Amino acid sequence: MINVLFAAGSDRWAQYEAPLSDAFVRAGLDVRLMVKTDTPASIDYIVYAPNGPLSDFTPFTGLKAVLNLWAGVENVVGNPTLSVPLCRMVDPSLTDGMVEWVTGHVLRHHLGMDTHIHGQDGIWRAGTAPPLAKDRRVVVLGLGELGAACAQSLARVKFQVHGWSRSQKSIDGVMCYSGEGGLKAALCIADILVLLLPLTAETENILNREMLALLPQAAVILNPGRGALIEDEALLDALNDGGIAHATLDVFREEPLPPDHPYWAHPRVTVTPHIASETRVGSASQVIADNIRRGQAGLPFLHVVDRKAGY
Repeated sequence: MINVLFAAGSDRWAQYEAPLSDAFVRAGLDVRLMVKTDTPASIDYIVYAPNGPLSDFTPFTGLKAVLNLWAGVENVVGNPTLSVPLCRMVDPSLTDGMVEWVTGHVLRHHLGMDTHIHGQDGIWRAGTAPPLAKDRRVVVLGLGELGAACAQSLARVKFQVHGWSRSQKSIDGVMCYSGEGGLKAALCIADILVLLLPLTAETENILNREMLALLPQAAVILNPGRGALIEDEALLDALNDGGIAHATLDVFREEPLPPDHPYWAHPRVTVTPHIASETRVGSASQVIADNIRRGQAGLPFLHVVDRKAGY
């Protein structure tokens, strides 16, 4: 019998109990799935979300791995009581959702769709055709699982796609940059900028006043990554002075975004409520079951977090 503790918010248990149980059966695993335990030393695996009740992993002396329900791990990766492998959620459905959100909003801004959606006033606005995608430069900051998939999707639409990551990457159809010099070079050509970096000490406020000033005049920013990648006051100033044409933001330092936050009322900001990429319960349950199957078979876990890198 494999003992699995589900340590996430109570609302998540209602969503995951049946799909996880089904996934374990399909994987051929004999699992006792629970939301609390009086014998933490007997727990083999923890399915975890940082909004749940668990923060001290010390009592779980028999633990083999912690399986994160979310793609982001910044709220747990630095936990000093966690010494076993931490696996982030890499779910094909999560990737598909992010690719669709990013591609859709890049096309929205590339085509200038807002002009016509909001311009139903009898004025014939001819002569406003956008350039072709091959003449538009899109830069993706962060070329991990999600960033690489989004960059490749945009390349298939024939955008000029450039990408930046901490370490050098090679992706078909994408001009890849790395390092501080590469970051500045990428920002200087970003007609549309997509933020998909993990949140670490190095990436917090990476889009600050200095970096915003490098962007081309009237650039567009999309942030479906992490709210703290952007220095909010600097972005608002850049929007107000016209340096940035628009920002479409899906993630924020505080969520839900407070009703009085200036982003809500700003005419050049679109707020979406952290919907760019939701973990899908069914497919996520299969990912978790597969990792437990691997652990039980003595195989390496998938998607193990690099503690030093923070993701």
